[in-house]
Amino acid sequence: MIEIVKESWPWYIAGPLIGLFVPALLLFDNKQFSISSTFRDFCAYVVPNPVEYFRYNSKEHLWRNIFVLGVLTGGALSALFLSNTNNVEISSNTLHDLKTLGISNFSGMAPAEIFSWSGLFSLKGVVFIIIGGFLVGFGTRYADGCTSGHAITGLSLLAPSSFIAVIGFFAGGLLSVHLLFPLILN
Repeated sequence: MIEIVKESWPWYIAGPLIGLFVPALLLFDNKQFSISSTFRDFCAYVVPNPVEYFRYNSKEHLWRNIFVLGVLTGGALSALFLSNTNNVEISSNTLHDLKTLGISNFSGMAPAEIFSWSGLFSLKGVVFIIIGGFLVGFGTRYADGCTSGHAITGLSLLAPSSFIAVIGFFAGGLLSVHLLFPLILN
C-alpha cells in the first residue's frame, strides 16, 4: 500500500479524483471548493477588521482553512519523505525553447535563472517574481478566484464568469510565453 504514495499518480487517476472532490463537497455539505479565498480568511484572523473587506464571519469557512493547511502539510511531508527527485520532467521541445531564451538550469522545480535569491535582485527577477506575483494576487481577487478555482469548480458549476476567466488565463499564458518571455529573457 505504501508504494502507491511513493510515486506520482498518472493524470488519469489524479485528475478524476480532483474532479470528483468538487461534486462531493457540493452534494455532502453544499460547499464550494476554494483555495485562494482562504488568504482573505487568514488576513481576517490576523488583522481583526481593519477594512470592510475583512468584516465577515470567517469562522464559517474554517473547514477550507483546515483543508489548505492539510494541503500544505501533505505537500511538505511528501517532499520530505516520498519524493525521490526534485526535477520536473520537461518535453524535449520545451527544453529547446527554454534554452533559446537563456534558461538552461533545470535542476530543481523552477528555473534557477529566474526563481532564485540571486535572480530576485535582477531585472528579470523583479519582473517575474515581484511584479508577476503582485499581478497574480491582484488578478485572483479581481477575478474572484484563482485559475484552479475557476477551472475546477467554476466550470463544473457551468459559471459563465469562470468560462470567461479560464479563457483569459489561457490567453494571458500564451501571450506571456510567446510575446513577453522573449522580450524579457533575451
